[in-house]
Amino acid sequence: MTEREKLEQGMWYDANYDEELCAARVSAAEITFDFNQTRPGDAERREELLRKLLGSVGENVEVLSPLQVDYGCNISLGSWSFINHGAYLMDCAPISIGSHVFIGPNFGAYTAQHPLVADERNQGLERALPITIEDDVWIGGDVKVMPGVTIGRGSVIGAGSLVTRDIPAGVIARGVPCKPIRPITDADRVGK
Repeated sequence: MTEREKLEQGMWYDANYDEELCAARVSAAEITFDFNQTRPGDAERREELLRKLLGSVGENVEVLSPLQVDYGCNISLGSWSFINHGAYLMDCAPISIGSHVFIGPNFGAYTAQHPLVADERNQGLERALPITIEDDVWIGGDVKVMPGVTIGRGSVIGAGSLVTRDIPAGVIARGVPCKPIRPITDADRVGK
């Protein structure tokens, strides 16, 4: 079994020394570099590079520079979604971002886990668990999402939160660790 196959199955794999995976990360870094150096007003080139980098990209998305990824190909970004400056999408496992998702600056989505025992960690071992952000989610600035987490449809994650567990749909959640505070209701509508 190849290291990529182990990665894709959520098993422990050689993240640091496998030639295929190292080459894939370099390729993604090259495209990401070009994306980050493209002028903000050159929307056509930015979209071209984003579509080359990411696994799938919906309609009318906007991603601001700088952006960092590991592989890029494991990221899906839904239509009408927005990612602010400074995002790092550590896509060793799939990162699925739905439609109409708004992500604040300095966002981190970290799929990788490393062994707790140092000699295993020093061998370059890693495993990765997917992250899912469902449709209509708003994530405030400086939020970090850990491996294996799902954020439910329509939820709002407060700035500075560390999301270590699944968040249900339709709630306001915040904190370190992030926890649901209350449901979003009609009383939260603008003009109420």
